Amino acid sequence: MKDFTITRRDLLKSAGSLGLLAAFERLVPAYAQTSGAPLASRQPGEPIDLVIADQKINFDGRTGNAITVNGSLPGPILRLREGEDAVIRVTNKLKEVSSIHWHGLIVPMNMDGVPGVSFAGIKPGETFSYRFPVRQSGTYWYHSHSGGQELLGVYAPMIIEPAEPEPFKYDRDYVVMLSDWSFENPARILANLKSLGNYYNFQRRTVAEFFRDASNKGLSVALSDWEAWSKMRMDPTDLADVTGETLIYLMNGLSPASNWTGIFNAGERVRLRFINAGASTYFDCRIPGLKMTVVQADGQHVQPVEVDEFRIAPAETYDVVVEPHEPKPYTVFAETMDRSGYARGTLAPQEGLVGTIPARRPRPTLTMKDMGMDMQGMDMPGMEMPKNAPKTDSHANMPGMEAKPKTDDKMAGMNMAGAAAKTEIPGSTPIPHSKDRHGIGNQTVPMTTQARLDEPGVGLGDDGWRVLVYTDLKRLAMREDMREPEREIELHITGNMERFMWSFDGKKYSEAKTPIPFRYGERLRFTFVNDTMMAHPLHLHGMWMELENGNGHFIPRKHTVNVKPAERVSVAITADAPGRWAFHCHLLLHMEMGMFRVIEVSDKAIVAEVKK
Repeated sequence: MKDFTITRRDLLKSAGSLGLLAAFERLVPAYAQTSGAPLASRQPGEPIDLVIADQKINFDGRTGNAITVNGSLPGPILRLREGEDAVIRVTNKLKEVSSIHWHGLIVPMNMDGVPGVSFAGIKPGETFSYRFPVRQSGTYWYHSHSGGQELLGVYAPMIIEPAEPEPFKYDRDYVVMLSDWSFENPARILANLKSLGNYYNFQRRTVAEFFRDASNKGLSVALSDWEAWSKMRMDPTDLADVTGETLIYLMNGLSPASNWTGIFNAGERVRLRFINAGASTYFDCRIPGLKMTVVQADGQHVQPVEVDEFRIAPAETYDVVVEPHEPKPYTVFAETMDRSGYARGTLAPQEGLVGTIPARRPRPTLTMKDMGMDMQGMDMPGMEMPKNAPKTDSHANMPGMEAKPKTDDKMAGMNMAGAAAKTEIPGSTPIPHSKDRHGIGNQTVPMTTQARLDEPGVGLGDDGWRVLVYTDLKRLAMREDMREPEREIELHITGNMERFMWSFDGKKYSEAKTPIPFRYGERLRFTFVNDTMMAHPLHLHGMWMELENGNGHFIPRKHTVNVKPAERVSVAITADAPGRWAFHCHLLLHMEMGMFRVIEVSDKAIVAEVKK
């Protein structure tokens, strides 16, 4: 099929009047308006001014209400340099309190930007000056931490240039910021979900699917499966709270019809900085016809690994390098996990070329394994334990840990020598759930949970191409703190889908009377146990989480960790940041409904596990 040429301006003309087009163009940030638009020069330490304000926005001929930063959605890229002292003045022109949080940056507590935790927020008409030393480099982003402002448009990339040369080469550098946006007000979306948890799910199972299951699996198996889900009063297609029924999916602020474009010359190495700023959406990212070499995760260098596809949870970032050899358009395709929509752009040798959009894959469904209730083929010696047995660390070698990242001899400077041997992963064998069901705030509990870090996730892994998994991630340099964790805190991810209640250990933030205490300077293990049927991206402010994925001294540092249904994930933390820090699910509506806690790091002696 011959590629055709159409410009973004032609598409927008067909969507609305020239007046609407002009208004739309003003909202698109410079890095999306043109391919690789140069950024304004700035001296290190020079103050940056940001303005948060209400603004009308147009997508494909339809106008809605947005909140923008400096008049664009997403806001402008902030480029800082490692080692400088940043000064960022944020003016709030809204009629409500606002804020900016520097996602993934290690900053002093009073500069973290979380109203009610680290500062009072920015009142209407006021300006707040953020001042902090820049002690890291890589791909990050910033966003509002106030109500639904993030969903309405208050988010943007933040790129920190390293003080030393990077350990890989590239010729071009593009941000690919993925997000979701709705013409419905966030409060209306929340009200709809409170009235009916699956309000936006128009992909529920049908009678035709039952007969297909009966044909493929047998009538008795199909009946048993459907009956089990019915008794739990759950829906195996409920992968996302908010779907393409109300959301549109954006790449650098542009809808699929508007086609963000990044220009390349054949044979160049192109760096793509993927950032998921979606308030509700997981994206499955691929570029048909191109391999992607992952070189950073959450702003941290990792040993390069070549993949065909990766899933990016809300708030995560992945940097990849691609090398298109043919002078033709390549589609950058970000399909939503529930397959209800997609964002897309194009890598092309010239402006206006459009690549083929891949066929949409069928909507996946959850299984009993995703509920921690699939005993088939499991070796379950622990199932003889009493239901109220005390929690213990359980370690074993995880199957599938043999996956090895493919190295790239063009990744100059990548030192692969001395990679640590595989180590045990906490929770790699199934662990029965305790007797505690966490009260009315938790709808159900899995029979067992276990680490599933070598699994790509629901709907991935059956297409014949390589998908990035968490066990692939190895940091480039050995970790600094070699201590083993002194103690463990286990926190359960809980919720009630029908009532759209979300919490930790069955308690909403408003019901959690005290912060979770960390002792300053200690090394601890934080274990997340997902009792729900949904995946949750958990974000810790102020400190790094080191994902215990079996890679020894090279376990990766992350600011956001995705936890699959019925999974337990452990991270090691060095509590080196005194103060009060937010910890929460980065699905915006889950956080707003109570899946939020405060971590308090102090020098008080803590010898017992936290009592909730």
